[in-house]
Amino acid sequence: MKKEKITSLQDLQNRFSTNKRIFLLLYKTGSEQSDCACQRLDTIPADENLLLLSADVSVVKDIHTAYGISTVPTLIEFNEGRVKNIFKGCQTPSFYEMVIAGTGFSAPSREESGQKRVTVYTTPTCTWCNTLKTYLKQHNIRFNEIDVASNPSKAEEMVRRSGQQGVPQTDIEGQMIIGFDKTRINQLLEIN
Repeated sequence: MKKEKITSLQDLQNRFSTNKRIFLLLYKTGSEQSDCACQRLDTIPADENLLLLSADVSVVKDIHTAYGISTVPTLIEFNEGRVKNIFKGCQTPSFYEMVIAGTGFSAPSREESGQKRVTVYTTPTCTWCNTLKTYLKQHNIRFNEIDVASNPSKAEEMVRRSGQQGVPQTDIEGQMIIGFDKTRINQLLEIN
């Protein structure tokens, strides 16, 4: 993986014309979580076909606002110039390897995976949301994440379905779970 620092949104956009798949790590120097993510991504083996860009949000101030990112570290996966996935926080090296290998955590259809359909409703500042997502990832549960802070129509849909505004909320095959209810999640996803 080629690794380069970028200095602006324009610098990022210029890369889209020459690279189909790009990863961008937004971080803040001196942040424990950001330092963790940077160190773990540095352990990923080199692959000349992939590009990992990085930008310190305390220096580069236009990228995170353009993509609605309010917390760092955040790893953004782009495909043909469009955001494909957003991964927040410091993850394990094996998680980063899976994401970069293309076996990350987007939600496939039930027919494709044999797994139940899981959607997690979150906001960027919700610590329980991150705990829930980490728990699902640790158990190799694929899920679709919806940031209700940046998607008002999905926020309204969530409230209509559950009667609750708080996050996290998890939809497992149409059953809504409010908060990080580990017992109920384990039951519905058959996690032992």
